[in-house]
Amino acid sequence: MILLAPHQLRRLRQQRRPLLALLLALFLLDALILLHGRPRTKRVALDQHEKDKPSVFIVSVHRNTANILPEWSAAVLALIDYLGNDKVYFSALESGSQDGTKAELSALADELDARGVSKTIDLGKDVYEQLEEMWTRPDPDGPRQQGWIWNEEDNVYDLRRITYLAKERNRAMQPLEELEKKGTKFDKILWINDVVFNTEDFATLLRTNDGNYAAACSMDYKHASQYYDTFALRDDLGQKTVSNFWPWFLSPTARVAAQRSEPMRVESCWNGMVLFDAAPFYGEEPLRFRAIPDSLADFHLEGSECCLIHADNPLSARESSGVWLNPNRRYVQCSTRNTRRHVPGALHDDHGRMGASMVAVESAIAVPSRMDFGREKGEKMAKCHASW
Repeated sequence: MILLAPHQLRRLRQQRRPLLALLLALFLLDALILLHGRPRTKRVALDQHEKDKPSVFIVSVHRNTANILPEWSAAVLALIDYLGNDKVYFSALESGSQDGTKAELSALADELDARGVSKTIDLGKDVYEQLEEMWTRPDPDGPRQQGWIWNEEDNVYDLRRITYLAKERNRAMQPLEELEKKGTKFDKILWINDVVFNTEDFATLLRTNDGNYAAACSMDYKHASQYYDTFALRDDLGQKTVSNFWPWFLSPTARVAAQRSEPMRVESCWNGMVLFDAAPFYGEEPLRFRAIPDSLADFHLEGSECCLIHADNPLSARESSGVWLNPNRRYVQCSTRNTRRHVPGALHDDHGRMGASMVAVESAIAVPSRMDFGREKGEKMAKCHASW
């Protein structure tokens, strides 16, 4: 052991103090540079008297969202007041909730009725009805049914999660088709998740890329700085993000845009709120949600229905429109009063299927997959895949 004389210890302490002071100064300088260089959120001011507000089909799917619904419903009503009752249709689908979601949506229905807002709020099966339906599995020795995947461990068929989610979203969109038959169409389709938002958020999203887009998405976060929807977001190169933390992307174009807090073109996104140009959802072959074919799911692949919808959208590839992510709109999965927790295992296991451990499951009817996609469409769809 080396022992230092007292005068050597004093000299060492005297030399450390300037060094520590220098390190502290460098740390503070670095912090100031980071804070100063942080992009400022660019918001759009609301104009209550603005003309030419779009007509909007507002749609959402709910399960166990009672905690956030009081604030969420108030925000929806404020948005409708801004747009105008005659320019909005509200569609909500609920199923299998074990909390007060049905009661909260019923209260929202009363508020919409009082305003004279057209709506469809479908309060679906309860958890026990879903459990009963979950056990009605296809016969292992019979013909294979679409939307089910073989569980080798339990020797039974399990309902594919994405097939189920795509079917639920299409059910929520059903009023759009019925209204079209009556001659009513909308300019925009607005999907809202269980997030905290306000009307200014919508106005900012609406003006993304000067209003020229196939779809415009926000960012949502499960924690203060960690974004949530990793399954659906793909950058302009079709790649997943390299980090859940800002600036998220490996793509130089997307990364620079994120650092500048500017909207960026991406291949797909969803997050807390997404606004679609409604045109592709009409016509002889309307755009709808789907899952990848069962034949691909057999190889332990899965793709988010929220990513595939962009791959199928003919406006996504147009130079004049495309899919845009607006980092100026950031939503959280909680409110000031309650926390809305996302627990992946509550609805599905790690294999993209809805197995016996699931609390509740909706109908086993699958959404028909579009098996006849061409090479270009197949390449786009491949960017939505994730293995398990």
